[in-house]
Amino acid sequence: MLKEERQRKILDLVEREGRVVATELQDVLSVSGYTIRRDLDELAEAGRLQRVHGGALPRSTVPRTYEARSVEAVAGKIATARAGATLLEPDMVAILDGGSTALQLVEAIPVDYTGTFITHSPPVADALGRRPGIEVVVIGGALDRRAMVTLGAQTLDAFSRFTADICFLGLWSIHAVHGISNGYFEEAEVERVMVERADRVVGLASREKLGTVAPFTVGPATKLTHLATEPAATAEQVRPFADLGIRVVQGSRE
Repeated sequence: MLKEERQRKILDLVEREGRVVATELQDVLSVSGYTIRRDLDELAEAGRLQRVHGGALPRSTVPRTYEARSVEAVAGKIATARAGATLLEPDMVAILDGGSTALQLVEAIPVDYTGTFITHSPPVADALGRRPGIEVVVIGGALDRRAMVTLGAQTLDAFSRFTADICFLGLWSIHAVHGISNGYFEEAEVERVMVERADRVVGLASREKLGTVAPFTVGPATKLTHLATEPAATAEQVRPFADLGIRVVQGSRE
């Protein structure tokens, strides 16, 4: 079997099964352990999967820039945001993460809603500021243009001073076994604090983020009390999270 064909089969298995185990691949593909390890390493270097001890997992396909993320999977993000917005109750204190799905959540908030939102995202703060019934607390720090959020010691310290009713976390990757992860280290560190500062934590994840992993861990999937996603997410994609006791909320595209 040619290397290209073998690696295609590995990627197909990762997509279908949600993971591959190196020792099992030896039997499936009838090649040595060395060949499997080399294939997995090459695919990981090419960004096609995430290498882990003993095998590999689906790698997040989230673009690396804010501009690219803002135009990716827009319909799914709108539906995901609408699902998350159904969890708002009047006069809540809510932490709202940055990102394109968070911006869509602002659009999904009822026009007469009243409450307080805390965010470290200037674009999200700007969108919230146009809602007359909403008080906005903006967290400062060093602006990371890749995500358009503030980061650093000042940001971490500020979030640690709040206790919110609900936190809406824009997810880069979520995996039932390997948890919540992010593509950027400092952003992951801020999200670690955010999930500790609210009674309810809602992960916002369109379907392409479900069952994937990224390099920097935020925490276990059970840090979430709710997972908001789009109706196109399949039962197989959401079941692992429901089995953990996370309430899955799927929104409408209409």
